[in-house]
Amino acid sequence: MALAAPALRRYLLLLAQEHLEFRLPEITSLLSLCGGQFSSEQEIRVNSPFWILNIPSEEMARGLMKRTVCAKSIFELWGHGRTAGELYASLKNYPADKMLPYLQSDSTYKVHIHTFNKTLTQAQKIKKIDALEFLPFKGKVNLKNPEHIFWILEDYGMNPNDVPEEPIHLYFGRWVHGQRELIESYSVKKRHFIGNTSMDACLSFIMANHGRVKPNDIVYDPFVGTGGLLISSAHFGAYVCGTDIDYNTIHGLGKASRKNQKWRGPDENIRANLRQYGLEKYYLDALVADSSRPIWRKGMLFDAIITDPPYGIREAPRRMGSQKETVKSLERSTENHFFVSSSYHLSDIFFDLLKFGAEYLVMGGRLVYWLPIYRPEYTEEIIPRHPCLKLISNCEQLLSSHTSRRLITMEKVKEFKDQDENSYLLDGQYMPYRGHNAFREKYFSGVTKRIAKEEKDNQK
Repeated sequence: MALAAPALRRYLLLLAQEHLEFRLPEITSLLSLCGGQFSSEQEIRVNSPFWILNIPSEEMARGLMKRTVCAKSIFELWGHGRTAGELYASLKNYPADKMLPYLQSDSTYKVHIHTFNKTLTQAQKIKKIDALEFLPFKGKVNLKNPEHIFWILEDYGMNPNDVPEEPIHLYFGRWVHGQRELIESYSVKKRHFIGNTSMDACLSFIMANHGRVKPNDIVYDPFVGTGGLLISSAHFGAYVCGTDIDYNTIHGLGKASRKNQKWRGPDENIRANLRQYGLEKYYLDALVADSSRPIWRKGMLFDAIITDPPYGIREAPRRMGSQKETVKSLERSTENHFFVSSSYHLSDIFFDLLKFGAEYLVMGGRLVYWLPIYRPEYTEEIIPRHPCLKLISNCEQLLSSHTSRRLITMEKVKEFKDQDENSYLLDGQYMPYRGHNAFREKYFSGVTKRIAKEEKDNQK
């Protein structure tokens, strides 16, 4: 006999007003991990800071908040409506047995008011709190350290130039959990080992959440650099590893990236970064390797592949040259670990990456990576595809007026077969992807035009 699924409870999520495009994929991915879903009561307004969720338990709601970087707080939703009257009617219909544990005479509480897109006076706030006298509060008010915190949340819309007199939606609930310390505690500014392209901590955690990283997963980064993306996955309990073609970066050698520091210290490396956050036990290893060449045994090895491939802005991406050239170079100098390299076109980077993900991800595993875009030429057709991978989300982050990068999340839905090896070459859409190869030239042509325009404006 099958066990009945746990009853879902209503929660209200208060979202941060940043990285707006990344919020829906992140929350959707986390809900799929905890067995929750979006409420059918409310159509999701993507840019709104208020979303109603159905989640099996408070424990899972807390778990979601411990992971998300796109939300500020979560509340057990007791009532909501488009007017104050609808809100009060909704609260009166909320089951008393769910309220009473938090309203006992031996408990303490306070009521907090949050308004989006409008500021209220203290007198207005008090009036709104007093209007809730019909709720059976029996405890004592404690403004400094209450056991239970209740919130009135009012939404005045998204247009700061046209703020309505009355809110367009009102909510009331019990505060369950909130956190924004995750981003601050993992700030790149405080990190032991960084490079010129180390990923922002907030975006690193967003990538891990889009990848649905969970405890005991194995997560791989084929362009690992200084290991910033490994840290967020390890924080969520995954075992992490990576490769990079740059010997000095993997071993923490060479010139430092920090101002006023010439050379990297003896303990500046990827392992030291994981150790800094108490995550060293999750570090498998990082290898010097060329991502365009196979080094792994055949099979489904990784639960997630999370990476930021080189775009070629600072320098053109490289891969190892021919075997004959490499042998000659090694004969010349083994001490400097020098090898012959050749150009590695962006289109080839992404197709190698998708092919690798299709072959080495477990079924249901996710590939999360950044794709640079020249915005005037962007269409969805230039997003690389693979028959074994399903596109889950595609979110844009602006880099300049004419360039951006898109966070692409794909999920493995089909077992890799030999005929899938070079399937993209047979695809009539292959040619548009080749436009990625000129991204560096297009990026700098835009910079040159902007500088010329600024100089012209200054001469007027």
